[in-house]
Amino acid sequence: MKVRKVIEIEVPKLGDRIRQARETDSRSLAEICRQMPMSTMNWYRIEAEETKALPVETLKRIEEVLGVDFGVKFD
Repeated sequence: MKVRKVIEIEVPKLGDRIRQARETDSRSLAEICRQMPMSTMNWYRIEAEETKALPVETLKRIEEVLGVDFGVKFD
């Protein structure tokens, strides 16, 4: 049997912060997405905050690929 605990936190303007970090990176979006791996369409949805919720694993991978820390912490 599994027990699930789901914690969601609101991170204002996270999509904008991800976009700004990507734009300062010298690689193309296609190259960044290949390293994720992720489609460019999904990446744009994240930046536009059109996804319901961003899995923490995906956020951590974005941070790794871009070499940034967005400071998202769970208490």
